[in-house]
Amino acid sequence: MSRVKEFDVDQACDAALALFRRQGYEATSVSDLVTHLGVAKASLYATFGTKHDFYVTALKRYAERTDARVLAELSAPGSGVAAVRRLLDGYVADILGEDGPVGCFVVNAAIELLPRDPAVARIVERSWDTLEVALTMALERARAQGELPEGSDPATLARFLLTVLQGLRVLGKGTDAASRLNAAVSQALRILIRD
Repeated sequence: MSRVKEFDVDQACDAALALFRRQGYEATSVSDLVTHLGVAKASLYATFGTKHDFYVTALKRYAERTDARVLAELSAPGSGVAAVRRLLDGYVADILGEDGPVGCFVVNAAIELLPRDPAVARIVERSWDTLEVALTMALERARAQGELPEGSDPATLARFLLTVLQGLRVLGKGTDAASRLNAAVSQALRILIRD
């Protein structure tokens, strides 16, 4: 008969996600995880493997949740430009909100571990690809609705917006974030819907 786990795996993964997101991979020790989760080291290793395995599991969980939310936002019926505007505004609100300085786990992982960590790179790249495709689809819808100027290229605009969105996450960690982020979003929207 197998032993019952001493802890809730989903709760432990969410707690580890929060810790890794706040502290980063290198600054989070196994002892930190044991203390933060209140779980024995042997149980962590038995359930999640190495610290790196646990980090990858937490990052994948975060990316999947974030990607699903973004896909839902950008594929909602209605104006494509309005969907993109809501996404940009939502990023700024998240960044300037209570958890703002913690940053996006995907961006944090990219800054800390790319290009030297292939497992993390795959998750980060997949997340960026998902965002870029979702933006492209929203912008294609906007073009079909006559919201974009003649000759606009949704794929190129989506790549530009992907860069802006990831840059917002990085700049959100600095001082004077609100004015920088709001100015960047305003300029991105002007580029998007220029006449």
